[in-house]
Amino acid sequence: MGSHTSAGSGDTPRDIVRFYLLDHKTAVGKAIDITLLALNLVFVAVFVLETYPFSAALQTAFWRIEVAISLVFLLEYVLRVYGAESRPAEIFNFYSIVDLLAILPTLVVLLSPVPTLAANIGFLRAIRVVRFLRFYRFTQDEEFFFGTVSVGTLRVMKLLLTVLTIFFVAAGMFYSFEYRVNPVVNNFGDAFYFVVVALTTVGFGDIVPVTDGGRWVTVAAILTGIVLIPWQASKIIKEWAYKDKVNVICENCGLAYHDRDASHCKSCGHVIYQEYDSRE
Repeated sequence: MGSHTSAGSGDTPRDIVRFYLLDHKTAVGKAIDITLLALNLVFVAVFVLETYPFSAALQTAFWRIEVAISLVFLLEYVLRVYGAESRPAEIFNFYSIVDLLAILPTLVVLLSPVPTLAANIGFLRAIRVVRFLRFYRFTQDEEFFFGTVSVGTLRVMKLLLTVLTIFFVAAGMFYSFEYRVNPVVNNFGDAFYFVVVALTTVGFGDIVPVTDGGRWVTVAAILTGIVLIPWQASKIIKEWAYKDKVNVICENCGLAYHDRDASHCKSCGHVIYQEYDSRE
């Protein structure tokens, strides 16, 4: 299906579903992706807004929006599993698990008569931010939504997405553990402020975790930031450093990246006679 430019007339309904949920080049595929991206943004915004003391009418409106979007994401999840070439592989895929966990608290509140259960898994609502990681698949292709962008731009977008995801997930988890018992954590903004201060190692000390869950979230966020952010940044630096070179490996010494017009390795002098596309 990956080589298709549109769904064929001989395809089964399952093939068509799989194609359009994976495609991001046709008009229909782009429309689906943009719609899901917009719903993700609203889904996260609703989670943030619900942590502030708005009127009962607004809180009810936020809840209805959350339920409606959760049902859309549930439908998407079911269709994705239905259309998958391997359904077990799709069910146990990391992103599929995240998708299900992100909407689980809302569905539990909607369906469960036991409010305690909903409260105990409420922290999973912060995971809905991780749904944005599904859009990493766009960084494998320079054809991005409305046009073509450079590889360097895609890598910068990926780095920003990684940083924002770490900040938002950590803040959401921290808030979920702390807001009931920590007098200085009253809304998502307080939690986000703490996470930014903690991850940038400033550490003013005006907000500190008082629960075990809050402490572990802080530790996990710092460790994740230490690993993922430099990893993504190194790719950008490498892209900038070698943007005028071609990734051809010398068979003699193993050196990669040579000038576009090089016929010999600049390290050992071995003949490489590289061929390159002048359009690159």
